[in-house]
Amino acid sequence: MGALSRRGLAALVDEATVDTYDEHEQVSGLFAAIEENLSVPFSTLVLGVEVTVRKVDLARDGRIVALCTRGGFRQTIGLLDLPLPDPAPDGAEWVAAYRYYWAQ
Repeated sequence: MGALSRRGLAALVDEATVDTYDEHEQVSGLFAAIEENLSVPFSTLVLGVEVTVRKVDLARDGRIVALCTRGGFRQTIGLLDLPLPDPAPDGAEWVAAYRYYWAQ
């Protein structure tokens, strides 16, 4: 995935949040787009440790999180804080759009 311009990221956010009325619905729209498009599982490094991202989920507090595993351990990490590998998995542009949404 090449880096998207601000305009490209804004277009993805607009696509995912069309016909939404509030922040909750907007995040739900972005979650649906990420869930549909992000290729999982994939491996990445979190604090220098390799983990496998198994899926994304919408947490009760309204954040989009990644369910990460390593051996028998599981932990959720906020998608805003999750480092993506290089090369990024297919659909990572939607993670970038979610980050762009929160940076606004």
